[in-house]
Amino acid sequence: MIRRLSLSIALVVAGLVAGLLTAGTRTASVSNANLATPGVPTRVTAAIEAPAPAPPSLVGGPDFTGIAGQAVKGVANISSLQVVRTPNSPFTDDPFFRYFFGSQDDLFGSRDRRSLSLGSGVLISRDGYVVTNNHVVGDNVSEITIALSDKREIRGRVIGTDPATDIALLKIGVTAVPVVPWGDSSQLKVGEWVLAIGSPFQLSQTVTAGIVSATGRANVGFADYEDFIQTDAAINPGNSGGALINSRGELVGINTGIFSQSGGYQGIGFAVPSNLARHVVDDLMKYGEVRRGTVDFQVERLTEEYAQEAGANTTRGAVVSRMYRNSPAYDAGLRPGDVIVNFNKLPIDDASQFTRMVADAKIGTSAEVKVLRNGRLVDLKIPIVSSSRRRR
Repeated sequence: MIRRLSLSIALVVAGLVAGLLTAGTRTASVSNANLATPGVPTRVTAAIEAPAPAPPSLVGGPDFTGIAGQAVKGVANISSLQVVRTPNSPFTDDPFFRYFFGSQDDLFGSRDRRSLSLGSGVLISRDGYVVTNNHVVGDNVSEITIALSDKREIRGRVIGTDPATDIALLKIGVTAVPVVPWGDSSQLKVGEWVLAIGSPFQLSQTVTAGIVSATGRANVGFADYEDFIQTDAAINPGNSGGALINSRGELVGINTGIFSQSGGYQGIGFAVPSNLARHVVDDLMKYGEVRRGTVDFQVERLTEEYAQEAGANTTRGAVVSRMYRNSPAYDAGLRPGDVIVNFNKLPIDDASQFTRMVADAKIGTSAEVKVLRNGRLVDLKIPIVSSSRRRR
């Protein structure tokens, strides 16, 4: 009797379990059918729908197609043919021979060699002015060809050059050319998007993107007057003289050089700020040269050793390294070894900054200079003269 009762209970339980499994299978079959069947209630399919795709702004980067398409029209290729005089001596590259016997150019003579320099340039006015790097133009130029974006190749001429900033101004005899508008480089912020446009390795109209890595870079060895924009936009040989463009399509820099251990792109490029380039261009247009202020003495970097000797607790400043006794600065009280720490009420960080501030000072005025001498501060007034007059 007990066995029969246990068997009956087991059969009932098994039937209940089988019924539940059948219902589950049916529900799953209905749910799967709903994926492809119209008219299925929303509450049934909501739990099994795929997640919505992320907004486009979160998937892709910024869109530069508009500004790039317009800016490339104002960037040209530049080829400069130069005449370079080279010695005929077979010992020219032998440092041992040259050390003991000199160059021997008079004995072996020399010859002229034609050298081709390739780079980029930016059209800045509708009447055909082109700004580029001075090292793209080079010295003893015999011929300059400027290739526009519409494939026209036009002979150009040099209006003026400024080796101190590595800027040159050229002119072509055409009008109504597309231009890149000037931007205000002083408004650039670190992290801001920029485009580099030029002709690396003769690949014309190449556009690369990056950010502003730093501003006010100096002591990189490219020019005497250094105030560079640093960027990680890819810059390679042939980009020199090309455009650095902001996100509004404005010219904020002239690409000048790269820092590289391999000769190729390593994420560190430098550009002359547009405000500086524009000042140079304006002077070259008006005078054929850049008129900037200078002083009649030389300065050097302040080292830790000399800072201790001068009684300075920091290496900020510029050391007066050389001057003449009959110079106006000497008459004003400046002496070799003085550490210049302030110029026109602005602090001096290094020698390069002092040189830039002097160059920007008004010619014919006297600058207020604070120097550190034997541990005490001395106030002086130093005359600012024209750099062109000093050269003469």
